[in-house]
Amino acid sequence: MRVLLVKLSSLGDVVHSLPAAMDLQAQVSDVQIDWVVEPAFAPLLKLCPAVKRIIPCNLRQWRKSFWQADTRRAWHAFKHDLQATDYDAVIDLQGLTKSALISQLARLTSNGKRYAMANRTKGSGYEAPTRWVADVAIRCEWHSHALDRGRHVCAQALGYALPRLVQAGLQATPHTEVLAQTVALVHGSSRADKAWPLAHWQVLGQALQAQGFQLALPHANDAELQTAQAVASACPGAVIWPHCDLVKLTQRLAACAGVVGVDSGVSHIAVALGLPHVQIYNFNTAWRTGPKGCAWQQSVFATPTPSPATVLSAFAACMASEAQQP
Repeated sequence: MRVLLVKLSSLGDVVHSLPAAMDLQAQVSDVQIDWVVEPAFAPLLKLCPAVKRIIPCNLRQWRKSFWQADTRRAWHAFKHDLQATDYDAVIDLQGLTKSALISQLARLTSNGKRYAMANRTKGSGYEAPTRWVADVAIRCEWHSHALDRGRHVCAQALGYALPRLVQAGLQATPHTEVLAQTVALVHGSSRADKAWPLAHWQVLGQALQAQGFQLALPHANDAELQTAQAVASACPGAVIWPHCDLVKLTQRLAACAGVVGVDSGVSHIAVALGLPHVQIYNFNTAWRTGPKGCAWQQSVFATPTPSPATVLSAFAACMASEAQQP
């Protein structure tokens, strides 16, 4: 059976959808899973054993230059790649107009069907074309965690019971360059209102160093590099990781003793790797995107933002819980 998943972005949303692919692999015999995703996130899917073929789609960039010849050539090449396979099921896990367009373009087998969400869930984006394109629209609970929603849609589409065991879907070999007892501080986010104050990161970093931990500071752009440098200046010995692709970043995270991060895609990767992790929230939305069902992964929420003492205490609890695991 050939299944196409459509989940273009963002990084955290792609990570939350990986367990749905793992369910499909476990529950559907002889399944081949292909995935349409934005090029920036395609490397991460290489680390998911359930995904057979990755189809990059740079729709976000193409919309900005649709009149240019290079864009038209890239679009036609993408369509040729997408339509090279006929699918028994096309499952739109995004629920937006752009994902509906991709679903519509995909070719079906004679008995194939397109599936999508029938409704918006709390806190998520949703656009009606995804329902119009679908042959079968699947209703989701209003109060749904992002991880559960994708699993539910796939299970309902292909008629299997949800497995009790959730497989995160990331397999990464730990990077050998990462020092022992390293804690990664994932301070960057695509949204400024999710950020944690610089002074808090500095206080937390100093406290972790006093406990014997090494610090690592990833960054994705110049602004995040400046924050990393400011934290490192207050925490001598902290290592600023060079900018790298998602595969190498995931391998570096996999080698860490633990992670503290804001609500971001990189932070969600740490959760998927099963690391002791504290996720920081300035809004009460952890129920929708935060860690769930794991004693050594916690979310902390406060307004206007959690204090360093609260985060440090939660991290200590996560490390203690992880140490008790067999």
